[in-house]
Amino acid sequence: MRLSTRHLLGIKNLTPNDIELIFQTADNFKEVLKRPIKKVPTLRDTTIVNLFYENSTRTRISFELAEKRLGADTINFVTSSSSVSKGETLIDTAQNILAMKVDMVVLRHSASGAPHFLSNHINAAIINAGDGTNEHPTQALLDAYSIREKLKSLKGKKVAIIGDIMHSRVALSNIYCLKKMGAEVTVAGPPTLIPKHIDSLGVHVTYNLKEALEWCDVANILRIQLERQNMPLFSSLREYSLFYGVNKALLDSLKKEITIMHPGPINRGVELSSDAADSHHSIILQQVENGVAIRMAVLYLLSGKQEV
Repeated sequence: MRLSTRHLLGIKNLTPNDIELIFQTADNFKEVLKRPIKKVPTLRDTTIVNLFYENSTRTRISFELAEKRLGADTINFVTSSSSVSKGETLIDTAQNILAMKVDMVVLRHSASGAPHFLSNHINAAIINAGDGTNEHPTQALLDAYSIREKLKSLKGKKVAIIGDIMHSRVALSNIYCLKKMGAEVTVAGPPTLIPKHIDSLGVHVTYNLKEALEWCDVANILRIQLERQNMPLFSSLREYSLFYGVNKALLDSLKKEITIMHPGPINRGVELSSDAADSHHSIILQQVENGVAIRMAVLYLLSGKQEV
């Protein structure tokens, strides 16, 4: 089976069948990752460039590890030590790289729509590793996959996405992915951090943290993205933590046990306390582990290879 698209530009472009195929393929690669030798030669003779215009730790390392586990040749592009610092454009950079016979490009960029633009101008498979405040599809896939692994299914599950919804590409991709797979979604946070008309995406909206936590089966907690905010949207981090921070005492006070997640990096003591992040409620480390299998699945499926 193949994906219905040649690129992974966003969850918005995927069908539920595409998502299920990615999950099933990731199941196979999780078995590979449990072996003493965690490599397969599936993408041998495939060259992949990681083109990151923004800082990243988890996503870049996860993609690089996935590529190496699949036997691909990997190039890591660092803009600070490249001709980008001299004014070279995205398309010139990509075309120069492709002249070296690159097969796939993993792109993270601060401009929303950059992967879509690139996909129209170069002849290689493009994987969106985060574009501005638009989407972060592989993060949403690994989040949904982790919920599926924990709760056995996504259909009918209640997921609360809590925090800076307005500036989060993770939130938008998660909403698309979870809704496509039959989950119910609530977004929660301060009114200034929730976009107008987000309910048009079929999600519930609340400004009350306790209400969201009492409702949900899973809480996906997002960090405050101060680097994307061009004006003050709340009084202080201390105030935010007081009204929207999740801690162990709050989790223990709920009428049922819920699962908590975080895409990272965690601002400990702001949106999530250490005692909550490190508690039995948390599947944050499982998310990191699943990220490699999901990205292996995406790379494999977009490569057009037929054998695992």
